[in-house]
Amino acid sequence: MASDDRSLRIALLTYRGKPHVGGQGIYVRHLAKALVDLGHHVEVFSGQPHPELPDGIPLHELDSLDIYNDHFPMRMPGIWELKSFADLVEVGAFSFGTFPEPLAFSVRAFQALQARRDDFDLVHDNQSLGYGLLGVERILGLPLIATIHHPITVDRRLEIEHASSLYKKFTLARWYGFTRMQTEVARRIKRVITVSENSFEDIARDHKVPKERMHIVPVGVDPDLFRPLPKIDRVPGRLITTASADVAMKGLAYLLEALAKLRVERPELHLTVIGRKKEGGKSAETIDRLGLTDHVEFVTGVSDQRIVELYSEAELAVVPSLYEGFSLPAIEAMSCGVPVVATTGGALPEVVGPDGETALLVPPGDSEALAAKIAWALDHPGVRRKVGQGGRERVKAQWSWRHTAERTVEQYRALLAETR
Repeated sequence: MASDDRSLRIALLTYRGKPHVGGQGIYVRHLAKALVDLGHHVEVFSGQPHPELPDGIPLHELDSLDIYNDHFPMRMPGIWELKSFADLVEVGAFSFGTFPEPLAFSVRAFQALQARRDDFDLVHDNQSLGYGLLGVERILGLPLIATIHHPITVDRRLEIEHASSLYKKFTLARWYGFTRMQTEVARRIKRVITVSENSFEDIARDHKVPKERMHIVPVGVDPDLFRPLPKIDRVPGRLITTASADVAMKGLAYLLEALAKLRVERPELHLTVIGRKKEGGKSAETIDRLGLTDHVEFVTGVSDQRIVELYSEAELAVVPSLYEGFSLPAIEAMSCGVPVVATTGGALPEVVGPDGETALLVPPGDSEALAAKIAWALDHPGVRRKVGQGGRERVKAQWSWRHTAERTVEQYRALLAETR
């Protein structure tokens, strides 16, 4: 461990930084603030959507061609839009059917840092794992560390397993082709941060990263922001979940099936989804098919304070994921004192704690078990109260962004000591 305690100059990279839904933008925003609060200098380099950063933290916008935007996904950019080598890389990768943003962003980051190599002590990548990062370290001479929340190879595997046709399996395998690049880059990075024991093992298995190069630094939550709001009454039958994308891994389809089963005897049940509804997607189709249109509400683009209010209105928060590398939504709900029903997918048991004490657990991919556990919890208000209180105490005892930042700085200093 490096012994000096001087302030560090950190370039923090994220190829996407969606502010309120999905872990990348939330991680970057809170980690950057906590690092600055410790006295370090942080500048964020991000593709769009950009993270929302506190005043005083510079944001350098390294925008992609926005091929996978929310309104016209998979649009082919016009030739007049191609103004740089990175633009050509992005269009080229897209033309071969793979998701192009991590690679193109890493090229833009390399180019942006080229003129500023003396302005930073190190570069911290938030899971872009593009080939351009190898140039940051080997050509620019900047020490490089990366956070891998979980290997995207898991997403690839689950998406292909749940694909409805051979053609869909083929297109998904091609789209996830960028994971081969991420494996190659991850194997060459000297020091990797991950967020849980489960992700540690999965990264070692899928990305072949030597275990001695990996170090666990859990993410955090702000318990003063995500807190119970006693003045807000729980809405009877209100459930809440977070779905950052319409993908199989998040398990939203199983929760919708459970909701449809429960509504036969509990017509008052209503689900709030923090996330964007993808028109024509699997979730939208499932909602229509199960007759849930009037009983599922999607909420997106709202402030953290409004999210806290939504948690306070819910009787239960549900995390139906087939796999999670950590799960920020789970600990945010727990911090608000909402009892959480979660699956045992991935790192969730490690995060939410023992069944019946700090959370209520079910197997992943089982809508019957999910429906039964939700019904049981709704029928036992004393259990909900106990689990909600236990969950908040677990979060307060184990996770805060300051703690995450302090342990991240330990990894920075260790990297710099190795580099010296």
